[in-house]
Amino acid sequence: MQRSLGDPSIRYPLWPPLTRGCPRTSTSRISYPVEVDYNYDQVQAAIFSSAGSTGRSGGLDRWAPLLPPLVAPGLGEGGTPLIELGPGVFIKDESRNPTWSHKDRLNRCTTSAAVSVGAPGVVVASSGNHGASAAAFAARAGLQCVVFAGPDMPPAVDAFLNAYNAVVLPVPWAARWPLMQRVVDHMGLHPVSNLTTAHTGHAFGPEGYKTIAYEIFLDMGVPGAVFVPTGYGELLFGIWKGFTELRRLGPAERLPRIFACEPAAAAPLAEAMRQGLPAVQVAVGPTDAYSVVSAVSSYRGVVAVQDSGGRVLELSDKQLGAARRESAGAGLWTELSSAAGLAGMRSIDDISEPVVCVSTSSGFKDRIVGTRTTEMIAPKWDEVRRQLHEAGIRD
Repeated sequence: MQRSLGDPSIRYPLWPPLTRGCPRTSTSRISYPVEVDYNYDQVQAAIFSSAGSTGRSGGLDRWAPLLPPLVAPGLGEGGTPLIELGPGVFIKDESRNPTWSHKDRLNRCTTSAAVSVGAPGVVVASSGNHGASAAAFAARAGLQCVVFAGPDMPPAVDAFLNAYNAVVLPVPWAARWPLMQRVVDHMGLHPVSNLTTAHTGHAFGPEGYKTIAYEIFLDMGVPGAVFVPTGYGELLFGIWKGFTELRRLGPAERLPRIFACEPAAAAPLAEAMRQGLPAVQVAVGPTDAYSVVSAVSSYRGVVAVQDSGGRVLELSDKQLGAARRESAGAGLWTELSSAAGLAGMRSIDDISEPVVCVSTSSGFKDRIVGTRTTEMIAPKWDEVRRQLHEAGIRD
């Protein structure tokens, strides 16, 4: 069934999935999300037994008893590696998913919802990872996909979308959601991204994300903290929910602290926490972290941070860039937005190791990709030798 986050005593049937939040607790000013609830008494804790393997065995299908029905075919999503960056610091590398981002976990679940309700396709408002992933899973399921992109869509994302035969419609930012709603109303496509003023998203989406927590637990137990790049807070909430289920079912005795890592250019979750509100809307300043910058927050983020004893961290592009260079120096090339988890971890001191920093997507997804930055050189030994010396490589 579905349960309101605004009032957990309010419940709805599992079908149809609610894509505009809780109709009974939401108002014109605030929208409360709903989540999927389960009969936990019928779930065997043995599902979390490693049985000689790691959390990378089986992908999302391994966790089917704790997910909405996975009726859409998968692409091998999930099962991403946990990589030690340094003593006590681990990176959960979500770029290893089929379309190189964490969004594949969400879209396996939301595309399954579209198949289950008999929709002819899906529609999404996205200029990045979400759209690319939705297009891939729709293609896999034999569904149409319409993507309302922004005017500054990165070239790599455009290439992804067209490769999957999505209908790509770049429009001004403010026009995306009203047009998406009309497609839902007139064409019957299933919305797999947000339709409300204060973000609620799709009820099934964070269910895919909580499998990240399951995999972390199988690989290392409960870490001291998890640092999560945060825009709307769906990923943040999903990871928190996964650990709460681990505690509820018995394998884990506690929760890690969950840290939301937002670009300082907007940081609506930080502002909501300061004001003691479920969600707020803020002005957006300039930033290159396009995947996680957002004018609006979601009540999901408040729940995850407060319940886990975590915090919201506001990060500059300079901090994000430093974290991305640190990751690249260890062999992990991330999108600037994806470096927010590591940047957040580096910005504070009061943490207990080990910690996990979630890296959400590949550096290929950034806007700068597609422009060559390396210049040709003269094919002469003296020039090669000079450049090697400049790099610190000596004869």
